[in-house]
Amino acid sequence: MARGRKRYVVAYDIHDPRRLRKVHKTMVGYGWAMQFSVFVCDLDAIELLEMKRELGEVIHHGEDSVAMIDVGDPEQRGRECFQFMGVSTPLPTSGPVIL
Repeated sequence: MARGRKRYVVAYDIHDPRRLRKVHKTMVGYGWAMQFSVFVCDLDAIELLEMKRELGEVIHHGEDSVAMIDVGDPEQRGRECFQFMGVSTPLPTSGPVIL
């Protein structure tokens, strides 16, 4: 895994179905869909900025909400801090591969 990556939980609440589809499409490029509007993303600082820029161009800043929670190094705290009730969702073992 590339040095400097952190694991983020990104959750969003988008009030317009069209924007919701655009946000979801954007997020698919950055992470793994854990639930309908919750993604796990292993990103470095540049990727985080790019994701924020792309999302900022799609959302309505007065209606929508996107939360980005830094849960730490993907190989350590970024795995240990997740707890599940019911069906446990397997977490990704590594971040995106950029060629």
